[in-house]
Amino acid sequence: MKTLRFIGAEEIRGILTFPLLIAALEAGHRRPKIEIQDALLGSESERYFVRHAVDSGRYMASKLVTSFPANRSAGWLPAVQAICVLFDGSNGQPLAILDGTEITYWRTAADSALAAKILAPAGPATLLVVGAGEMSIHLIRAHRAARPSLRRVLVWNRSKKRAAQLVTRLLDEGIESEWTEDLAAATRVADVITTCTRSHQPLVLGANLKSGTHLDLVGGYTPDTREADDEAARRSLVFVDRRESAFDGVGDILQPIASGAIRESDVLGDLYDLVGGRVAGRRAESDITFYKNAGGAHLDLMTAELIVQKLGITT
Repeated sequence: MKTLRFIGAEEIRGILTFPLLIAALEAGHRRPKIEIQDALLGSESERYFVRHAVDSGRYMASKLVTSFPANRSAGWLPAVQAICVLFDGSNGQPLAILDGTEITYWRTAADSALAAKILAPAGPATLLVVGAGEMSIHLIRAHRAARPSLRRVLVWNRSKKRAAQLVTRLLDEGIESEWTEDLAAATRVADVITTCTRSHQPLVLGANLKSGTHLDLVGGYTPDTREADDEAARRSLVFVDRRESAFDGVGDILQPIASGAIRESDVLGDLYDLVGGRVAGRRAESDITFYKNAGGAHLDLMTAELIVQKLGITT
């Protein structure tokens, strides 16, 4: 067996671009659905979970993840850290161990950007990002890659300091941006809204969404976490990245169903449906589209596959 290759974050950043990864995820969703399974242990303050994926005959992968939200206040470690292991699906040989933290940033943002490419209104100009953690800048870059008309970025975060720090990073990249304390007012003017928080209470209120808005919910990943209220779901055409992930325990889908704001059948489709043309996305410019990015190991596998192929790694 060949020496197992480790691919670190810096090398991944040198290989990937968002246009490249968005195209790879789109192509991946045209192939047969990848089998996935998750295992979740620990508490919300110190969580360990493993996400497995099998693309039969092609690749197999597992991502091992820790989540320690308190790391953010310490300031020197990410809240979420991970490694990803990729195997050759034709013979079972390990191909590479990859920095799973970096893969998570890229694939999560590209997942949302692919949905925005399909669901966002034509020519959106203003992007609102709710949350200013490390994931936020990846989401901004990805959305702007998918929708280059997004020239202006508004940033809201509970911590003004973190919001201001993100705006400084964006300005350094030449992106027109500003931070705001008035989330309701920012919601009313945004064409695309992306959220990346761990909130347990809705932050984006449906009453404030203007006609034509695309809402991208990324942060909530447990039944108790939630970023948009019932009215946002009720007013919207609702889509998810993968039905199995969305119905397996994310509050932004399960809570409005439990309250009766929407029915399970109101979740109109996932990325496999949208990319494959089995369901329509936006039907009119006035539609509000609601997209829950719940993730899944299939996205890690697709991203790792792209990386090893670009590096020419084979068995």
